[in-house]
Amino acid sequence: MTTATSPRALEHPARDRIRLEAVLHALSDPVRLSIVRDMAREGVELSCSYFDLPVTKSTTTHHFRVLRESGVIQQVYRGTAKLNALRGDDLDALFPGLLDAVLAAAGAQADREDGALPPGGPGA
Repeated sequence: MTTATSPRALEHPARDRIRLEAVLHALSDPVRLSIVRDMAREGVELSCSYFDLPVTKSTTTHHFRVLRESGVIQQVYRGTAKLNALRGDDLDALFPGLLDAVLAAAGAQADREDGALPPGGPGA
C-alpha cells in the first residue's frame, strides 16, 4: 500500500499489489459496476457527486472505498472535491483485456435488460 503524505491523501495499492480476486469482487456488485461503466464512458476524473446512485451516502462511500482498495480506481482530493479515475492502464497491464471484457459484457447485459436486443441476441 502507498503511504499517506497528508491527512487528505488516500491509500491505494501499488500496481504490483493489485489482486485479481479483489478486482473481480469489486466489479461483481451492480452499483460498483455502474460506477466503473460511467467512469470508462466519460474517460475523465469524476467527482463522487457526479454519480446518481440508488443508495445512501454512506453506502456510496463504501462502494468507492471497495473500488479504491481493490485497485480499480484512483481517488485524489482536489480542493474540497474527491475525484475518481479508473486505473485502466494498471488493470490492463496486470490482467490484459479483463476490464474491456467486463465492460462489454455489462453493456450487453444492460442492452438486454433495456429490451434493446431479443433474448437470444441479434438476429434471434
